[in-house]
Amino acid sequence: MSRVVYPGSFDPITLGHLDIIERSSKLFDEVYVCILNNSAKKTPLFSHEERVNMLESVVKRFGNVYIKQYDGLLVDFAKENNTGIIVRGLRGITDFDSELQMSQGNHKVSPDVETVFLATDPRYSFISSTMVREFLAYGKSVKGFVPDEIIPFIESKVKINQ
Repeated sequence: MSRVVYPGSFDPITLGHLDIIERSSKLFDEVYVCILNNSAKKTPLFSHEERVNMLESVVKRFGNVYIKQYDGLLVDFAKENNTGIIVRGLRGITDFDSELQMSQGNHKVSPDVETVFLATDPRYSFISSTMVREFLAYGKSVKGFVPDEIIPFIESKVKINQ
């Protein structure tokens, strides 16, 4: 059985994230979408519980995708959950540079954990959670940037100027 982990902060999940999740669900037997705390990022807009709820509402259509949370190193999560493969999405060359460095560091620490890169669908290559949070900070709608299922979660937390 092939089991992979797709990590991220998912604050919030975007259509680009969903693209990688859906494609991974077709390539692998089980996909663990793992919400990690990113020590390099500021305070998240959405709590862990809110992000879990949003992700669960989006992935329920897939029978082999599971939402997990973890505080610690991704390679430790991978070992603890028998996932020998990390899936990472690439939007462009800047993602590749940082993801390659992270992959090489992870491989140095855990040589038995591999990283697989999937190029994001070009329709979503410009979308980032950071962009979404910026639009939300100014009350802008993010429809077309995030899955429709999470719009109610967002609107319950952020005032959107219509």
